[in-house]
Amino acid sequence: MTILIKNGTVVSPTGRTQADVLVDGEKIVALVTPGDTSLGVDLAATADTVIDAAGKYVIPGGIDCHTHMELPFGGTFASDTFETGTRAAAWGGTTTIIDFAVQVQGARVQDGLAAWHEKARGNCAIDYAFHQIIGGVDDDSLKAMDELVAEGITSFKLFMAYPGVFYSDDGQILKAMQKASDNGAMIMMHAENGIAIDVLVAQALARGETDPVYHGLTRPWETEEEATHRAIMLARLTGAPLYIVHMSAKQAVGTLAAARNEGWNVFGETCPQYLYLSLEENLAAPGFEGAKWVCSTPLRSRAEGHQDELWKYLATNDLSVVSTDHCPFCFKEQKELGVGNFSKIPNGIGSVEHRMDLIYQGVVEGRVSFERWVELCSTTPARMFGLYGRKGVIAPGADADIVIYDPDGHTSIGLEKTHHMNMDHSAWEGYEIDGKVDTVISRGLIVVADDEFRGHAGHGQYIPRGLSQYLI
Repeated sequence: MTILIKNGTVVSPTGRTQADVLVDGEKIVALVTPGDTSLGVDLAATADTVIDAAGKYVIPGGIDCHTHMELPFGGTFASDTFETGTRAAAWGGTTTIIDFAVQVQGARVQDGLAAWHEKARGNCAIDYAFHQIIGGVDDDSLKAMDELVAEGITSFKLFMAYPGVFYSDDGQILKAMQKASDNGAMIMMHAENGIAIDVLVAQALARGETDPVYHGLTRPWETEEEATHRAIMLARLTGAPLYIVHMSAKQAVGTLAAARNEGWNVFGETCPQYLYLSLEENLAAPGFEGAKWVCSTPLRSRAEGHQDELWKYLATNDLSVVSTDHCPFCFKEQKELGVGNFSKIPNGIGSVEHRMDLIYQGVVEGRVSFERWVELCSTTPARMFGLYGRKGVIAPGADADIVIYDPDGHTSIGLEKTHHMNMDHSAWEGYEIDGKVDTVISRGLIVVADDEFRGHAGHGQYIPRGLSQYLI
């Protein structure tokens, strides 16, 4: 099947250009300047499907490089399956996710990866890849890191938080980073001082401070900044590339920026919740309502200016990627596990459907450029995690992962409006976007068009990854 997208404005990190895009099968085969007859054929007359994108932007499909479908957490599981989560992602203009396979302490890394392959296989509506969580750094898991790199799993996540669950101490982190320095893998770090946080949580509960807002108050910015600094120093010591996930505190990003200014091979991501939501307005909502916005790292105070500073760091490339850390839980029966004890609230927010829209709103408001929008949400994730060339670009030979975005459209986010995630609430209820995902194409298949889903479970393929293009 051939598709011609005509009259659109193709946006890349380097600029905008008027070009028609020709798709043949699963691949992009040509970009043609309107009026160019050098191909010797009338493309519109010969294509099976012609899409008129006049007045609209044509961009590479979004890559959400941080999702958690079906993740076990706090006695329950993230409510989106690979089927429901990837369908919701497609609705929002994301055509590839990178999820996290989990190794827990005492288990084999390979068994954890196999379990995630089993969850995803045949169920995804869009393409997918995996990072690997290393929950127990020992000789076996260090050996497994080499094996997985050879199989296309080229990034490994460690935790400085959650003692007794995923936590790695500094010695374990050092060993994993040494291994990554040898094999070229990217180390991804959840940077919070989990030992200190556990003390603060116990002290708060002993004082009878049980409401959701205390989730944020017991994870103050100092615990993120300190862990960020420590992770950077260990990466510097070992020579391993470091990618710090879901950064929320301006002080932590300031530490990252200082290291980047020295030319160190360190990177940071943030998420829409840290750009828009806040401790005062969301976590501190009356009653137990704030549980809807419990996530880690936590939402930060708007009065302290974290949100505006993070937008600035996105503009300057001190923050390189916007992902979602999509880890949804229903309010009923899941978030409510923490009634009377905020530390029992499952940590996570559902955003995979809304990331492209929310960052586009930053374009509308003048916070980032059109080109930076594409870079943050598609091209840099592809380059960071070994997908570029096949993903993250509109060019001949690339997968036909394409989003047509309508700047004259409008998106009202809410449970009864635009919501396809498997949740009983929306963390983004009431948000209005001055733009709209018009058409989504995944490897040559039109999966969203005319406000209907046309894809299907099983279309998505597993994509082995190469090494990061940002390695020094």
